[in-house]
Parts: sequence; C-alpha cells; structure tokens
Amino acid sequence: MDGRTLAIVERGYRGALDKQFFDELYLATELHRQLGGLDILLRGSAVSYALDAGPVPSLRIGNRTVDTLTDPRQGLRTLLDAGVRVLVEEPDIAALGSPRPVIEGVELAPPGATAARWSGYRMVVFL
Repeated sequence: MDGRTLAIVERGYRGALDKQFFDELYLATELHRQLGGLDILLRGSAVSYALDAGPVPSLRIGNRTVDTLTDPRQGLRTLLDAGVRVLVEEPDIAALGSPRPVIEGVELAPPGATAARWSGYRMVVFL
C-alpha cells in the first residue's frame, strides 16, 4: 500500500448549517494531499455516502431556502478524482437495503478484508 493511510468513516451525517463548509470528506481531501495517499473505508451508516443518488435537496426553513448543505456524494466523487481509493463494507451496504448502485469507482470490501490489510498501512485513523 506504499505508505498510504487508511481513514475509516463509520457514521453518516447529513450535516447542519454550521457544518456546511467543512466535513470529514473535505478533511480527507487534505489528508490525502498532505500524507501522500489515502484510502477511505465507509462502514456503518456512512455507507449511504456511496449510493449513487441525486444532489442533496435544498432545505426550506420559514421564508429561507438553504442550498449550501454538505453533499457527501459529491465529496466522494472529488476524492475518487484525486486518486483516493474508496471502499465500502459489503455487509453494511447490504443492510441498508437500497436498490441504488454505488458511485462508480467505489469498491465493495468483503467482511474483514480491509482489517486484514491494516498492517500494510502507514497508519489507520477514524474520521
């Protein structure tokens, strides 16, 4: 894995108004750049980030429309374009039960396959 870092994201989070400009996927983009290579493993509720769905809808609050919410799918596409390997644990995506496919370029990881390779990473972090 040539000194790459594995970043694990376990909890999916839609975001809030105060979180709209920085999220764990934005952080991952910077970590990839600064650490010289990153792989991301999505598991738990974060596997929903990998579903090939439309853009995040606007949020209507009273007379205001907020259309600047974090879009994790776009964040994943940015990471894939930057050369980040994105893996999704198969049991977690299966448990989601969604008929939608995963985003092109996202890899499905069999149970335990990524953990078996942890020793090959320079470091493993949780985002």
